[in-house]
Amino acid sequence: VQIVESGGGWAQPGGSLRLTCTVSGSHSEISSMGWYRGRQRELVADIQSAGPKIYSGSVKGRFTISRDTATNTVYLQMNSLKPEDTAVYYCNVDHKSGERSWGQGIEVTVSS
Repeated sequence: VQIVESGGGWAQPGGSLRLTCTVSGSHSEISSMGWYRGRQRELVADIQSAGPKIYSGSVKGRFTISRDTATNTVYLQMNSLKPEDTAVYYCNVDHKSGERSWGQGIEVTVSS
């Protein structure tokens, strides 16, 4: 399985960024896709194949996760960014087989 992340970079406080993660290659059926951040890989947001979404309390109301199941792509729209959102963000893919896959990580920096 190949996981490609894009869209990170720099934004000012109050600004926006959109992260994209696409899964390709051979893999078992996906059950959920999501984003984690930091060394501890803190959950940011997750979306199940059936649609239910989970958000960390620190981003709820500011970030929106969405998914295109046809292309195995997950998006994270990040609005009202804060300096504390600065981190390396990792795309996560959970498969129905129980396997878990990770992207290499993409940097997000929020500063003035």
